[in-house]
Amino acid sequence: MMLKDVLKGGEKFVSGHRSCAGCAFPIIVRTILSATDNPIVVSCATGCLEVTSTIYPYSSWKVPFIHNAFENASATMNGVISAYKSLKKKEKNVKFVVFGGDGGTYDIGLQSLSGALERGEDFVYVCYDNEAYMNTGIQRSSATPKGAVTTTCPAGKVEWRKDLTKIAIAHNVKYVAQASPFNILDLAKKAKKAFETKGPSVLVVLSPCPLGWRSKTNMSIEISRLATKTNFWPLYEYENGKYTINFNNNTPLPITKFLETQGRFKKLLSDKKLVDEVQKKVNERWEELKKLST
Repeated sequence: MMLKDVLKGGEKFVSGHRSCAGCAFPIIVRTILSATDNPIVVSCATGCLEVTSTIYPYSSWKVPFIHNAFENASATMNGVISAYKSLKKKEKNVKFVVFGGDGGTYDIGLQSLSGALERGEDFVYVCYDNEAYMNTGIQRSSATPKGAVTTTCPAGKVEWRKDLTKIAIAHNVKYVAQASPFNILDLAKKAKKAFETKGPSVLVVLSPCPLGWRSKTNMSIEISRLATKTNFWPLYEYENGKYTINFNNNTPLPITKFLETQGRFKKLLSDKKLVDEVQKKVNERWEELKKLST
């Protein structure tokens, strides 16, 4: 399947936003929204995506867009869906999408997301995961990797990150996927599946942040690639109870290949024991995923 066969929905997120050079979420958002030609309504939690794309009186959104607080973007969309069901006069097959960063998903918005998934409404939730509260000053979130430096953990004393993909799967939804901007076709196909799945679906997408990750602005896609090639960020999906690995990587690169591209891991890299600990955990999680997918 070619990319052009999936991205038939046209541009729904356009230029004019103020995201930083090298930021990955514009690619992620454009790809996902173009994976359906149905009408779309978007709800967006407070965060980098919202503040850079809706600077009054301008907007980069060519679809109906609702901004709500960190903690309730999912609940807001459930309300929109209920209103749509009540007010619609003919079937338009509108698709409903919620975007949130890791702060608005892993942390502050988790309760709202959990409730929305439990209610079973037909919508797609997308977490663009840049692994910290980048919009408000690079504070640690529960998506921050072990050993990464943030402004609230300047010594890099961060423990293991939360596994949001597993949490979403535990809600017994039909479709959950982990994706990356380095493989646009994979991301587009997963977005298409999410839109076509009846009920809630969840996409968790790695979103490199040059500012917070202390990386070069021209390296975001390569860093995303290394995240997968080291098995730090496996590409896989959970569909109707079945796990499928989308990037088979049985000869992974050492985790240092990913860590060395980012200044946030400078202190971690100076501690060989800690690097070995991270490598061991990455290996264990990869082996666990392989078992689930057999």
